[in-house]
Amino acid sequence: MSDAYVLEATSRADAGKGASRRLRRLENKVPGIVYGGKSDPVSISMDHDPLWHQLENEAFFSSIIQLKIDGKGEDVLLKDLQRHPAKNIIMHADFLRVDKNQAIVVQVPLHFINEDSSVGVKMQGGRVAHQANEIEIRCLPGDLPEYIEVDMAEVEVGQVIHLSDVTLPDGVVSVALGLGEEHDLAIANISAPKAETETDDDAAASDDDDAAADAGDDAESKD
Repeated sequence: MSDAYVLEATSRADAGKGASRRLRRLENKVPGIVYGGKSDPVSISMDHDPLWHQLENEAFFSSIIQLKIDGKGEDVLLKDLQRHPAKNIIMHADFLRVDKNQAIVVQVPLHFINEDSSVGVKMQGGRVAHQANEIEIRCLPGDLPEYIEVDMAEVEVGQVIHLSDVTLPDGVVSVALGLGEEHDLAIANISAPKAETETDDDAAASDDDDAAADAGDDAESKD
């Protein structure tokens, strides 16, 4: 778990769309809310640009954030983010309080390594396909990984990697696998290379088919 993420926020009493709109337009701030735990939800506002800068880091979405509200720090996770559909503007942010002694459920990105040097790609000319780029895990906040590596080095053409094939860090479990074997979903595979050109036999067969079709057309025109 990274402790590098710190954000400043201010509690706010005004709520509603009008107040949020004023924050964004006049003060370049992001309205948000902090909820969860034993405390009541708190409406907050925070500077837009520091939050936007943090979003450039993939790990920010799966890390514990130290959110200082009016100077008092709380450990939180970013749970939801609303962006403007056409502009680089954050419209709203939701943060969930976390307790170091209570397990949390988080979506964590997958990092696929050794793809180009894998048996299926380097030796067999296959192509890698990803069925998932993140998985849902459960762990204590102190065990939360920024990402999970999936080593493709020994994967061959035709082989499929499932959730159960992924090595998880200590203290981390897959939420899906906890629901049963039928939830052991595929996350990646290496498929056979597609033929770039026709073989001579295929080309000859195609020519024969075309000739037969032409002969049939000629016969119909005579009729």
